[in-house]
Amino acid sequence: MSKDSFIKGAAILSIAGLIVKVLGAIYRIPLTNLIGTEGMGYFQPAYNIYNLLLVVSLSGFPTAIAKMVSERRALQNYEGAYQVYKVSRWGLLIIGIVSSLLILFFGRSIVSFIGFPGSYYSMIALVPALFVVPLLSAYRGFFQGSQNMMPIAVSQLIEQIFRVAVGLYLAYVLVGTGLEEAAAGATFGASAGGVAALILIYIMFLSSKKSINEEIKLSSHNKTEPVWDIVKNLLYIAIPITIGASISPVMGIMDSYIVSSRLAAIGYTEAQYTGMFGELSGTAQTLINFPQVFSTAVAMSLVPAITEAFARNQTHRLNVTAKAGVKMSMIIGLPCGIGLFMLAEPVIALLYPSIGSAKHASSGALLEILAIGVIFLTLVQAFTAILQSVNKQYQPVKNLAFGLVIKVILSYILIGIPSINIKGAAVSTTVAYLFVALLNWRDVNKTKIKVNLIEITARPLLSSAVMALATEISFRVLKSVLGSQSFATLGAIAIAVVVYAVCLFLTGAITRQDLELIPKGEKLTKFVRK
Repeated sequence: MSKDSFIKGAAILSIAGLIVKVLGAIYRIPLTNLIGTEGMGYFQPAYNIYNLLLVVSLSGFPTAIAKMVSERRALQNYEGAYQVYKVSRWGLLIIGIVSSLLILFFGRSIVSFIGFPGSYYSMIALVPALFVVPLLSAYRGFFQGSQNMMPIAVSQLIEQIFRVAVGLYLAYVLVGTGLEEAAAGATFGASAGGVAALILIYIMFLSSKKSINEEIKLSSHNKTEPVWDIVKNLLYIAIPITIGASISPVMGIMDSYIVSSRLAAIGYTEAQYTGMFGELSGTAQTLINFPQVFSTAVAMSLVPAITEAFARNQTHRLNVTAKAGVKMSMIIGLPCGIGLFMLAEPVIALLYPSIGSAKHASSGALLEILAIGVIFLTLVQAFTAILQSVNKQYQPVKNLAFGLVIKVILSYILIGIPSINIKGAAVSTTVAYLFVALLNWRDVNKTKIKVNLIEITARPLLSSAVMALATEISFRVLKSVLGSQSFATLGAIAIAVVVYAVCLFLTGAITRQDLELIPKGEKLTKFVRK
């Protein structure tokens, strides 16, 4: 495969991934306005369980399939590559059947155990998705290994579009019936999206079947292997990736369980703690997802450059590129975190007008805490990308596991304190990210890369401080002049963006070399010069 084709394929997946993430983040805003925080409290626990069950089929296996298919195709063993796909398809079909039957028969017991029995309908609505999405990942892994990224990108977009459209429509139709039913309608969007994407990618697979058979027929290097050998190789690659990817959904399920049990222990009713959990997961947490979209894109775009420098033992280039990656992540994370902290309640009121002023205040308090965690989370992402690029992929997994332990302990203690209650979950998340960021930083500095955080963050932090001052002043002035908090919030955000951008260049936080490390950075450099 040519370099241009590789770049084109990576670009297609990156663009599709960005659109999917933006749609997913935006989706929860109208949904929360429609079903409220209590409805989101039924929606989110079911989704946390669903995400954990899907980790197996959506994280490790597509990567393992792609790797094994790619290796065999490189040797012109096209029949062997196709055999990998067939074996993995049957394996993932079994996983889909088992996970969907598990929820179908034990769904009520599971949601009751974590303290959210009202999430039962939402859990059942996800059964079709649990069946079809593993099959979908088998096709995606095969296409990725065949270096054909278009079917993957298109299926991802279709899946998300159907998820959002069907989920919002059903929530709207069912909200008059009850919040539990409306939340179930919203979660069924994932099932509709999975079915639509599977049908589409299967059609694309059938259209390419002729060329696949032609490759197999013309190759003289075809050979097959014992099925068990393929299964062992798939598991060897998939299991470590799956373990790492499981930590985040496990954290979500632990949050659900601890929040319900500890709030119930200090006197809150099921309806009350469900609404409070909805404020945490449906309002505050949704806004935290936006900065992640862009910080992840920046961090991952630098991985190839870091990997290449490491492979060629170019220590100076390795350090320059890694530091640039951390700095660019902080340039995104610092203003997002500080900006959300400064305007937490006004932003909640702007985006969620239907939930009422009392919940604007309580959700704003949660967002203030989580906003600080954004800064640490962007560091976690940057350092994780660096460690993965220098063959230290197990370090971030261990550090995340340690962070999970810290979060569970802190959540249990803090949520049980009546004056702190649900805010304890937000505090524990922020502290956990801080510890994981520090551990990842330590592990990065054990390699050939040396990152001085004070040196890297000083200028972006100064720019963010000036931006924070401008945000506070502009919000107060605009609110008194315009008499509208919503317009004042929008105006303050616009002013903050301009002030921060100017400060970045005045302080020298961004240099020409930094811009050139970003994809299409040359064009961005010319624009900045103008």
